[in-house]
Amino acid sequence: MKIFLTGYMGSGKSVVGEKLAKNLKFKYVDLDDQIEVIQGKSIHDIFEDRGELYFRKLESQILDDILQNNSDMVISLGGGTPCYGDNFERICEQKDAKTVYLKASIQTLTERLFLEKVHRPVISHLETREALEEFIRKHLFERAYYYSQSDITVNVDEKEPAFIADQIIEKL
Repeated sequence: MKIFLTGYMGSGKSVVGEKLAKNLKFKYVDLDDQIEVIQGKSIHDIFEDRGELYFRKLESQILDDILQNNSDMVISLGGGTPCYGDNFERICEQKDAKTVYLKASIQTLTERLFLEKVHRPVISHLETREALEEFIRKHLFERAYYYSQSDITVNVDEKEPAFIADQIIEKL
């Protein structure tokens, strides 16, 4: 079985993914980490050097490798992964695959991301909380179509990662 965690950046996909994989005794893969290892540079540097289109093509290729792997896995997708090309379609076509949307409010995302925006190439240029909140609001509107098609939705606001992982297991 493969469990794909989707959701906006800052929703907790990486932290929850690690806990979920440990609880299930599955292999854990963070798609962004895989990209950084393969490229030998940070996501931020890939965006700076090659641009978002290059990054999205690379992301899709690495997703293909994951889809072809037969291991039991928990995979934390990048926030935009399901929204580009036919990525989400290909994930959903997999037998024994489940998609889980980690749903966070705009307020929660703004609070989390404002503190770490320097490490997030898509939002690093936003200087105020208000600008960040507006950006998140627009992005969530665009991405909601994909996220909402997930098999399972878990609200993550004010919940600890271990509790969220347990909720996912209950819903599987």
